[in-house]
Amino acid sequence: MLAIAPALPAPPGGIAPDRSWEVFSAWDSVFYQQIATSGYAGDNVAFFPLFPLCIRAFMLLGLSAEVAGTLVNNLAFLGALLLLSNWMARQYGTNAARWSAAVLAWCPLSLFSTVVYTEGLYLLLSTATLRAFEFKQYSGVALWGMLATATRPTGIAIVPALIIAAWKERRRPIAYIASLVAGSGLVFYSLYCRIYLGDWLAFGHAQQQWKRSLGVDVQGWWKMLMQIAIGSANWKSGSIADPLHPLLFVTIIVLGYCLWRWRSRFNPVKVGYGFCFLVLVLWLLAGDPLLNTVAVLGGIYLLWYLRHQLTPVAIAYGFCSLGLLLFSGSTMSLTRLVYGIVSPAIALGLLLSRHPRWGYVTLCFFAILLILFSVRFAQELWVG
Repeated sequence: MLAIAPALPAPPGGIAPDRSWEVFSAWDSVFYQQIATSGYAGDNVAFFPLFPLCIRAFMLLGLSAEVAGTLVNNLAFLGALLLLSNWMARQYGTNAARWSAAVLAWCPLSLFSTVVYTEGLYLLLSTATLRAFEFKQYSGVALWGMLATATRPTGIAIVPALIIAAWKERRRPIAYIASLVAGSGLVFYSLYCRIYLGDWLAFGHAQQQWKRSLGVDVQGWWKMLMQIAIGSANWKSGSIADPLHPLLFVTIIVLGYCLWRWRSRFNPVKVGYGFCFLVLVLWLLAGDPLLNTVAVLGGIYLLWYLRHQLTPVAIAYGFCSLGLLLFSGSTMSLTRLVYGIVSPAIALGLLLSRHPRWGYVTLCFFAILLILFSVRFAQELWVG
């Protein structure tokens, strides 16, 4: 972001960034910085208060909003990686802990844990909440959960997840009380909105400008699927103006089926490399719509596949959070929002720890995407 992006010419719709801290600030970052410096006004009420408060605290040390926001998010992300590693090591062993941390760190959307966004802070607080629940530290559940639900609206999924896990494990009443207290961050912010803005749900109403309506965004999902199958150009024109895209898509699907159907006739390593090649070609063809779709549907399948190996609280939190995203009324930024849910990273890390060859291939693919996403973000092109 500081070396490659400034050396490239400005792309269509983007910029050629300077080598400054502003390279870490774009899109939603501007709203957080506005709140930290000037308070709430207008549409920025959609953004929850804890991250701007942390930025404000660092600014008291004489730092600019860009520097403060970048430091807060990076330090929080480091804490999240350490907490996750400790939790996984105690639960599944050192090998699984290493792979889970590697998945979280090298996932291309980890970009948002290093810029002026809430991902690093939310991952720290949500992981701390789940870890505290796992080890029956209920004061920690209440405290970290309250802070998590004051960081971003999707944090409210923590509350039903904790209650479901407490019921499944037949925990004591204190577990239910702590689970309910964990949602107080949202309650306090709602109270603030009522007192100062006259609307309990001012943040929700402000967020409606990015959504069609509550519920599954059928139109948005259909658009993504069509962009994968026939291409964005054909979708926009309403006709097959570019026949190459659907032809390549059908070819990839047929080759994938044939490879799976007759996999026993080939060396397993060659079959694996064949699937890797087809996935790479499919990503080059479909791009971001494919990543958005795989992030949500793949996350759901992964949690279901490993449901007997993961802890009840990790499973419940994963499904509650993914369900909230599915019924949020929008398909915008799905990949980034799924990354903020730690459960899929835990599941993928556990799976790759048992299949390290696939793990190394996955991390290499992640690294390529991470570099591309970082350059795009620095050029103020949409990512996630």
